[in-house]
Amino acid sequence: MSATGADGAVTVTSAVLREWPLPAPGVGKESRGRTVVVGGSTRTPGAVLLAAESAVRAGAGKLQVATTRDTATALGVALPEALVLPLAQTPGGGIDPSAGTDEELLDLVGGAHAALLGIGAIGEDDVRALLEALVPRVDDGVVVLDALGLAPVTADATFLHHLRGRAVLTPNLSELAIVLGAAPEEVEADVGAATRELARRSRCTVAAGGGESWIADPDGRCWRDPSGGVGLGVSGSGDVLAGIVTGLCARGADPTQAAVWGAHLHGRAGDRLASAVGRLGFLARELPAQVPAVLAEIEV
Repeated sequence: MSATGADGAVTVTSAVLREWPLPAPGVGKESRGRTVVVGGSTRTPGAVLLAAESAVRAGAGKLQVATTRDTATALGVALPEALVLPLAQTPGGGIDPSAGTDEELLDLVGGAHAALLGIGAIGEDDVRALLEALVPRVDDGVVVLDALGLAPVTADATFLHHLRGRAVLTPNLSELAIVLGAAPEEVEADVGAATRELARRSRCTVAAGGGESWIADPDGRCWRDPSGGVGLGVSGSGDVLAGIVTGLCARGADPTQAAVWGAHLHGRAGDRLASAVGRLGFLARELPAQVPAVLAEIEV
């Protein structure tokens, strides 16, 4: 049974998720959805790797990645499960916004069941221009935005309204404050209210992470997940969360279910590592491998 607090938020537990089961996995990679991850730069190539692996660990079937030309080969070697598309890049090592006219990239995004856009990307204006070209090409899929991928929503809260809820935003608390135009201390004082407000403005599901996770949907429903702890406050952790959510969307979960399940899988993966190596000191790259075991524990 779900436990709802005085703030109206449901506390997420494994028992709550068992009452809200994920769609049954199919037998082939196509039946578990196509995931596309677009992002990265020559300075932050690992974000795409963390997110892409996490999507597959969460059960996504077919993986496709698009990143800067200079990092694509290395990423393809590190991620042999994926199709890797090299994209034009800026002199600073980010994705050139001209990639938004690349027909192969547009076909990948348009055919995706879930597309994670902008993760690990650099150059706010460039990222905005790229996403403004890519998002309208999403057909029936779900869009997930993280980190600088949130820039178009910061500039225009209506940016994703046309998707009618088929989107998830995964900001950390600093990013949540930036998107809302609020002071960081205001957001930290009531993360649940800030998460609800961004969900209302954007008409998207929002999963915001700090010491605990808060998830809100555009209808005002809210969930609080206390799992994870301080060990998840490490570079790359948010990339893993975004990837898990994207993978769950690809395999058929609706955006809100994917965000609630994703936050719990992410937190429980952190709990497992904390019990093995201590509250601090584990790496984001160690989280994805824990996800299948957490899924198995929940879905017994």
